[in-house]
Amino acid sequence: MLLAFDVGNTNIVLGVFEDGKLITNWRLETDNRKSADEYGMIINQLFRYEGLNPEEISDVIIATVVPSILYTLQHLSMKYFSRKAIVIGPGIRTGLIIKYDNPKQVGADRIVNAAAAVEKYGGPLIIIDLGTATTFCAVTDKGEYLGGTIAPGLKISSDALFEKTAKLPRVELEEPGCVICRNTNSSMQSGLVYGHMGMVDFIVRKMKKELKEYCSTDKEPTVIATGGLATLIDNGIDCIDYVDKMLTLEGLEVLYRKNRNKRKPMTAEDMKKQEETYEEKALKHR
Repeated sequence: MLLAFDVGNTNIVLGVFEDGKLITNWRLETDNRKSADEYGMIINQLFRYEGLNPEEISDVIIATVVPSILYTLQHLSMKYFSRKAIVIGPGIRTGLIIKYDNPKQVGADRIVNAAAAVEKYGGPLIIIDLGTATTFCAVTDKGEYLGGTIAPGLKISSDALFEKTAKLPRVELEEPGCVICRNTNSSMQSGLVYGHMGMVDFIVRKMKKELKEYCSTDKEPTVIATGGLATLIDNGIDCIDYVDKMLTLEGLEVLYRKNRNKRKPMTAEDMKKQEETYEEKALKHR
């Protein structure tokens, strides 16, 4: 079985794959103050609850946009699963042609999403990830990752309204049902949710026009939305073709298959030294 970690700024989504199929997944809070042992105990309890045996994990893969937590998860992988984790980054085979000015600046989650979407849906593609930040990625019919747009996510915008104003409250992120609102809470929800829908709709329309210049086909780009708030935004606009909540986890399994044969065997002594190195680095970054 494969254990996959998708580490975002707000949550860690982890999933277990067996024979290429996602059999279960969980969502934890991202907390770089937690040690490998704390995360190890939580994951062990989750495994036991689902009736899974941690000893059956044959490999681990990690994608993170939070560098400070990477060494903790690498340490966890070595200590609790006796595996050196595959980390998404430079040198990883993706099957994509990265056209970004500086490929090292592309977030691991964006590359993973693109790799998964190309395999599942084919190109051209527009991929929207509605998480802490809202990202838009464009991929051509030839598998070229062009880049895209990064905007504040719904939760960041909501937090900013609450923290930077004296009288506005914190509100739940849900549709109020109207834009002529008669109370402050609904007015804020309308601006946040419908404003985000409008942004998504506009960027997708503009991105479709620009993407045509790079494609060798007249096929309309498929628009995929993923992330925790994808369903909320999809309910109010027509530009999204598919909501795929597990896209990033499935992308990690795709990239694992592309890279597993590159792995080199390690001796028990090498593994022990590597575990100690990760532990030291995790302590420095905590």
